[in-house]
Amino acid sequence: MPKAQTKPKTQPWDKSYPSDIKWNMNVETAPVYSMLDNTAAKFGDRPAFDFLGKKWTWDEINTLSKKMARGLQRLGAQKGMKIGIMLPNTPYFLIAFYAIARTGATAVNFNPLYSEREVAYQIEDSETDLMITLDLGMMYHKLEKMLHSTRLNQIVICPFTDVLPFPKNILFKTLKGKEIARIPNNDRHLFYETLIDNEGKLDPVEINVEEDVALFQYTGGTTGVPKAAQLTHANLTANADQVSKWLLNARAGEDKMLGVLPFFHVFAMTVVLNLSVKMGFEIIATPRFDLEDTLKIIDKKKPDHFPAVPAIYSAINNHPKRTQYDLTSLRTCVSGGAPLPVEVKKNFEKKTGCIVVEGYGLSETSPVLCVNPIVGDNRPGSIGLPFPQTEIELHNPDTGKKVKDGERGELCAKGPQVMKGYWNKPEANKETFDNGWLKTGDIATMDKDGYFYIVDRIKDMIITNGYNVYPRNVEEAIYLHPSVEECIVAGLPDKKRGEIVKAWIKLKEGRNLSEEDLKLFLEDKISPMELPKLVEFRESPLPKTMIGKLSRKDIIAEEKNA
Repeated sequence: MPKAQTKPKTQPWDKSYPSDIKWNMNVETAPVYSMLDNTAAKFGDRPAFDFLGKKWTWDEINTLSKKMARGLQRLGAQKGMKIGIMLPNTPYFLIAFYAIARTGATAVNFNPLYSEREVAYQIEDSETDLMITLDLGMMYHKLEKMLHSTRLNQIVICPFTDVLPFPKNILFKTLKGKEIARIPNNDRHLFYETLIDNEGKLDPVEINVEEDVALFQYTGGTTGVPKAAQLTHANLTANADQVSKWLLNARAGEDKMLGVLPFFHVFAMTVVLNLSVKMGFEIIATPRFDLEDTLKIIDKKKPDHFPAVPAIYSAINNHPKRTQYDLTSLRTCVSGGAPLPVEVKKNFEKKTGCIVVEGYGLSETSPVLCVNPIVGDNRPGSIGLPFPQTEIELHNPDTGKKVKDGERGELCAKGPQVMKGYWNKPEANKETFDNGWLKTGDIATMDKDGYFYIVDRIKDMIITNGYNVYPRNVEEAIYLHPSVEECIVAGLPDKKRGEIVKAWIKLKEGRNLSEEDLKLFLEDKISPMELPKLVEFRESPLPKTMIGKLSRKDIIAEEKNA
């Protein structure tokens, strides 16, 4: 991949940058584990991780990562080896990811909620031979089957109750003991305590930050087939450095980061986990997102930063007892993973006093490419400005040529955070890269000040009677109605028009809205071609992905199976 620009260059967004940030400023790259080493050296006795009330310091986390790394080396971990991580948000995840990086091996993120078929595919495709997981049955029982049906050779078992504080550890064994799996005592299973039973003295490993792959992050990408985005040590550390430079109101070694998004998702991997490691933020983590628990944590533990997806901010906005919780500690909320409706942003800021900035990225870019300024012009509806050393152009998706200013085009990117390429997918790489530009599959516009606006995904675009309809534009209009809590818009096959526009809507509690009234409301907000021909109101929440992103794919699948 082309390296990032290093010499001064004028960009359309230069004039919009906060005064302390320059596009051509240096972006640091290094071995991933160096971020942990540096933070432990600076803030060793400071809190690093708070898991349900049990805490670890940066010195403790760093020591454990070195011991795990040495244990993995004894198992043969080295460059070229793939080691899977199937863990929820626990200190084990932080320890394991940085331990793997120390050995030169490549970490492979596995979603604990994957089906057996999905796990098996990813094990074989990534060539994962060793997996790190918990002793909870929901994860272990899937992986135990993989020992007999895939190339997976060995599992490292981390005891869940060991990271719980007293008396939660006792209560879990007493009340939920059935959830703990019985682990065979054989050479295909290795327990965490045995793995880290060493002095943490590693065999030296030379890391080529530009070439050595630290992480396989699986994604459907722009072609739909699960693929591993190869993120190098340089990709991950560059993006963490870019985010840290952007966060002008951050206090290294002092701030607290709330981690409710799963670390195995690339957004949380960088903006929660790696950023916190680099900056010495205390990570307050939960094993999964729970709305009530999240509100209680903010009220009690006073985090400063809270990255989340729009559906989480919306859920907090609409919680009937939200005013019972003090949310004023929040200073910065970064929204990603899905478009942030303007009304959701405005309502959250009004109710909490927190700055909410929308950003944009994808697994292939580690993930952040653009974000609104924390200090300066934070424009609702925009994904903001490109990060330092990040080039963005809008290209005609048919010709590949740059479009004229003000025109829509496919957002294409270059920068130090852009992946090395997909693992073992040469055809997908040809489709995704064009003369060094990563094609994102998203249609965008850029205003005169260099702010970008996502119009829609190329594949989500609806063509009705030959007219292009962008679902996000219709969704934004529907969200303007005060009764709407959640909305998904998609195209359905139609013999006469090719496709028709359908909207699925969940109303706020206690609100009423008819299809006729909605269409009257939308008449002056969208064109007649964009007006939904079908509207379905649902009482239950709309389908979401693991990170809480509204899922257009799942609702279309439901429609097909109805």
